[in-house]
Amino acid sequence: MSQSNFGGRRSDGQSGGAAGHNRAGQGRSGANRRDDRNDSFNPAGAGRTKRGGGGETRRNDKGRERNRKAQFSREFSESAPSARRRSSDPARLTAYQVINAVVMDDSYANLVLPKTIRANHLDHRDAGFATELCYGTLRHQGTYDAILAHCVDRPLEKTGKQIMTALRMGAHQILSMRVPSHAALNSTVALARAEIGSGPAGFINAVLRRVSERSPEEWQDIIQADAKDEYTRLALSKSHPAWVVRAFRQALAAHGRNPEEIGALLDADNAAPVVNLVALPGLGSLDEALDKGAEEGTLVQGSALYSSGDLGRLESVREGTVRAQDAGSQLVARALADAPLEGTDRAWLDLCAGPGGKAALLGALGADRGAQLLANESAKHRAKLVESSLKPLTQGSYKVVTGDGRKISSTVEKQSLLPSGMHPGQLFDRVMVDVPCSGLGALRRRPEARWRKTPRDIAELLTLQKELFDAAAAQTRPGGLIAYVTCSPHMAETQNIVLDILKSGEVELLDSAAALRNAALKDSAGNSVLAGELDPAHVLDERHPSQTTAQLWPHIHGTDAMFFALFQKK
Repeated sequence: MSQSNFGGRRSDGQSGGAAGHNRAGQGRSGANRRDDRNDSFNPAGAGRTKRGGGGETRRNDKGRERNRKAQFSREFSESAPSARRRSSDPARLTAYQVINAVVMDDSYANLVLPKTIRANHLDHRDAGFATELCYGTLRHQGTYDAILAHCVDRPLEKTGKQIMTALRMGAHQILSMRVPSHAALNSTVALARAEIGSGPAGFINAVLRRVSERSPEEWQDIIQADAKDEYTRLALSKSHPAWVVRAFRQALAAHGRNPEEIGALLDADNAAPVVNLVALPGLGSLDEALDKGAEEGTLVQGSALYSSGDLGRLESVREGTVRAQDAGSQLVARALADAPLEGTDRAWLDLCAGPGGKAALLGALGADRGAQLLANESAKHRAKLVESSLKPLTQGSYKVVTGDGRKISSTVEKQSLLPSGMHPGQLFDRVMVDVPCSGLGALRRRPEARWRKTPRDIAELLTLQKELFDAAAAQTRPGGLIAYVTCSPHMAETQNIVLDILKSGEVELLDSAAALRNAALKDSAGNSVLAGELDPAHVLDERHPSQTTAQLWPHIHGTDAMFFALFQKK
């Protein structure tokens, strides 16, 4: 999929060049369309919209005048008139519908977009264009809002959400996609007229004309001049909240990286990730995917990189024996499964299993050794996803239960909730604690999350994260292994939690980075690909150099920013 590149006006894939240029006339309403330049609807000023002829504002045209006053009084009504025609551009309409669902209903683009693409019957080319337009607009929302603020003579928060969606989409096409400015402007205005109304469409037309008057580089100079410090400058230019920029820079330093890598890290968040595939061990094969254009993975065994379109066309994906899963997520699951362990190794637990990716990989790896997996998930709808993910595994090798992970001791007292080979009061040999977290490590996949999360959200998670680990440790046998995992590099959710865990004295921190290195692919000389500059290790205490945590990074490892700490129960 193409990658948005604000400031360079380029798009590296299918949804740029051909798709963009071939769309020069899409979305126009033909000869009957009003000349956008003569649209006189301009309350609260888009600045430069020209007035039309005198007949446009004659007071004896009572119907028109009443309509305009009504529109002004409700700050551009976004209710769709029953007679409004639908957009003739299904790709742009799809992106518009998905972004609206994200900003108005708190939906997630990665869940809504595939459904909307199918509902609107997009072909491969249009689906690519809609995907880039949707994700690129969400990723660069902060930068576009800073630009739009220079083009609108009123606070953006007083502009309706649907209007803001159209403005951001138009700005993304003008500044970051290989769509000619006139085509981006005309198609966005036509979409707005069809979906929002003629009055807002005129406003959008005027604002986007102002956006198109400057190059991406000129706009960067303008918005960066607004910055009061380096964090704000990066926030505006790289489209991240300033508090996230600050937290990421601190995390880089704390995890042993150069804090000056912050720009590269933020850029990686704004790039479309490659789809990683995993074949469930003993069940699936990557042969079909490789035959259809996938490339072998470069970080973890049994994986592949796929950029050849719809995964649904692969039979192995439809069967569930091959699925999409971030390489970092695969790696932490394998690291727990492959870590040396003395004694029994037949009872495994995934305490926070939803949506099921790590659970499925753990379940397959365990079943191959005769181990059974108990997968616990607190939310019923996510537990169903876990059940679906585990379905390809051998029946009897796993059990999915729904319950509060902090009360897992109550769950394991009931034989009916356990796999047949486990007993009431079961203590586990290997435990995955992939705690609920801020998700700041997966912003390239869920770009809208950066605009939703706040520092307070993280503070509210910390107690839960520690309590979940404590519950897991209580159900782990002496000598058993516990993996603490987050998809976040934030210090409060990673190293600070680890330090808090160690205060109990009940567990020992192992060489977590070594566990990741051992689970990763090996080069021709037999060395882990996670050596040298790619080594994710960080020593918490120089007095104990063999006790490490491990942090993966999008700009270094090409994965989500997964944190991994491996403990052994004393």
